[in-house]
Amino acid sequence: MSQYMDPGSDGYNDVRPTFFIAQHDSTRSETLSEFQYGQVLNAGFGFVTTPITNENFHKRIVNLLKAFSLGTKNNDQAGSIPDPVVPPLTIEDTTLFPGTYTSGLVAYASPWIDLCSPNHVVSSISRQVLNLEISYANFCGVRSVVVPGPKQDAADAGSSQGITQYARAIKETLSIGTRVNIIIHIPMYREPGLEDKVALLSLDEDANETALEGRDIDLFSAWDSWHVIRSVCEYDARLFVALKIPRVLPEKELQTRWFSEPLQYLTLSPQAFQSNKAGRPCLSRYHQAMIFTYMRLKHAPYFLLCDAGPELQAGPNNDVAVAPEPMADFPSLAEAATQQNADSGHAAPPGRNLYAAYLRHLERQQEPLNDLEQTTLTNFQDWLQSPLQPLSDNLESMTYEVFEGDPVKYYQYEMAIAAALRDWSAQGKPTSAPGGEVVIAVAGSGRGPLVTRALRASQSTGVPVKVWAVEKNPNAYVYLLRQNQIEWGGRVTVVKTDMRAWKGPPVSLDPPVHGKVDILVSELLGSFGDNELSPECLDGIQHVLAPGHGISIPASYTAHVSPIATPRLYTNIRQRASAGGPDAHAFDTPWVVRLFALDFVAQRGVPGRPRFQQAWEFAHPLPRATLDAVEARRAGGVAGGGGGSMAGAVGANDHNARHCHLTFVCRSRGVIHGLAGYFESVLYESAGTGASAGAEDGKVELSILPENIDRKSKDMISWFPIFFPLKEPLYFPPDTELEVSMWRQTDDAKVWYEWMVEAYMWVGPSQRVKVGGSNLCSSRKVACLL
Repeated sequence: MSQYMDPGSDGYNDVRPTFFIAQHDSTRSETLSEFQYGQVLNAGFGFVTTPITNENFHKRIVNLLKAFSLGTKNNDQAGSIPDPVVPPLTIEDTTLFPGTYTSGLVAYASPWIDLCSPNHVVSSISRQVLNLEISYANFCGVRSVVVPGPKQDAADAGSSQGITQYARAIKETLSIGTRVNIIIHIPMYREPGLEDKVALLSLDEDANETALEGRDIDLFSAWDSWHVIRSVCEYDARLFVALKIPRVLPEKELQTRWFSEPLQYLTLSPQAFQSNKAGRPCLSRYHQAMIFTYMRLKHAPYFLLCDAGPELQAGPNNDVAVAPEPMADFPSLAEAATQQNADSGHAAPPGRNLYAAYLRHLERQQEPLNDLEQTTLTNFQDWLQSPLQPLSDNLESMTYEVFEGDPVKYYQYEMAIAAALRDWSAQGKPTSAPGGEVVIAVAGSGRGPLVTRALRASQSTGVPVKVWAVEKNPNAYVYLLRQNQIEWGGRVTVVKTDMRAWKGPPVSLDPPVHGKVDILVSELLGSFGDNELSPECLDGIQHVLAPGHGISIPASYTAHVSPIATPRLYTNIRQRASAGGPDAHAFDTPWVVRLFALDFVAQRGVPGRPRFQQAWEFAHPLPRATLDAVEARRAGGVAGGGGGSMAGAVGANDHNARHCHLTFVCRSRGVIHGLAGYFESVLYESAGTGASAGAEDGKVELSILPENIDRKSKDMISWFPIFFPLKEPLYFPPDTELEVSMWRQTDDAKVWYEWMVEAYMWVGPSQRVKVGGSNLCSSRKVACLL
């Protein structure tokens, strides 16, 4: 919860993301003493950075380089001289030692090293210095080390070698510092005039003069460099970003790109701030909106205030103390109240740093987390879940309870059932019950939430019903019997069987005669619509549906995809796959996940090429001709033996196979790690317009598609998206078309997906060239069993 809030104020009990604020001084060359550390904490900071080595070590390295340079000039065989070796640290080289508060410090590597230098001697010495510092920080118990990022980018002419050198050096540090996180300090983009002014280690005095003025700004060049670094480091889970926030924010596309990356810090210098009317620092509303968005992450970044104070001055006994605020007479209570009212609302308390105080003020301005975010949504951010296999597994009560916690879904189902009952009555359709009641079967009843909604719909419409609850789970069957006794008053007939084996409501026992069902209700939909075998299940029970006028709820559902960048998920899946065991096929698994830290790489608003595109559709009930063809294949009555489309199968489920080929347009260069999958469903479409309350065009719908969920089923949480990962990230240049091919495959015993992505660029009015592509990915090894 936010700090410094008046307990009597509105919203005191609201929960908001917490700001953790660190202080960094780029001129600091010594580790703070415990007393100094306490002074910085009292100024409003939570923790501080510390240099690993001091100025004495810097001078030793400069002298080492000078001595080597002089030696090569005086040697005719300079090329045969080995590179100098950096000597070990001594007590004169550092003031960082293991201590009680060392784990609360963030180490900052020497900013003067130049890992990108084209001079191999300079780059070698720089790499050795970094390795020494990382190793020593690791020994001292420091948990994180910030490493200054490269000063130029891979996209700059002649700089790609330097970025590769830098990336290789960072990978080496990850093997040396086995217990520390490595954080690359890199700008959001190269904002002119705000470059670091630190003189780099060099043999050439003019080598540090890098002018960026007058050059076109490549907004994605810094991200490009980061991508090279983390790719060389194989998406190591201990590699993070400290992102420098510029004074002028770039377009949203770049902000979203960085949002998807593993952010550890948002770093702010005084140059990023403006001044308000009272002369105090503040951020533009665009900066505020971006920060509020970033802070919604489950692992929200910390803040690092760079060179923003507090100022330090020499104290007695060579100690250092925080410079005191100008002293004044204590005001009276009336004067204090007047001053408080005159403040802008984020004045710093006495001794507090103005920049840190403003961030605390900003912390209180965040929209509070709603109940769903607190209890469910935040916890499930980017958390991988294996898809359910309801046909082969019996779910636990807790799983059902999670489903039942979504009132939106069941409200929509109730509206659909009510609309169907009203239409049934208005159209005077015949019913399948001898007493004239509409027969409703809930297939896969679970613990009975849809049964309850069916009874409510009957009550609200005044249409009498007979309800059958069909459930294969023997444990859930017991619970349904209890619900029928306690909640439903014995109005429901509970049947324990696989829905595909159910013959329908019995009309007579001798001889056995079974009737039909008028409305068939199911909640078998998965995150991709069909990924939990809804088509196969509903095909198997369709024989009980009244021919001609029987209704299926849902009536249809569509699957939708979009290519995305999600580095955190890729890192997670990579770790799982390399660990082996039950997750050995992690890259073959379509994961159910609440996608959050992601970047949709496809461009919006392209005619005929939207960001989210439909892959395929299923509709129920099936036409009679399709069912007859399926039965003929099962019976072997197809010419040629009924070999089917897959080896060893008769092809009885081929009508549920699907294929799509989609094209997405990407304006900016980027990378994709997989495909995000969503679904939409029409539960029921009323025959009369407006017959269903709250529905558009007479349709009662469900949607988890980002562009439509708020319009069709706002606040619904029963389904998270599905993620189809690529085994290797696919990088693509600007103005690329991504071609996505997907298949839903079946061999009559199981169902699986296959997917592939290819990148093309136009090189002429009628010619494209392929610039990249993924392997064909398949979930056959983890297929859903029928």
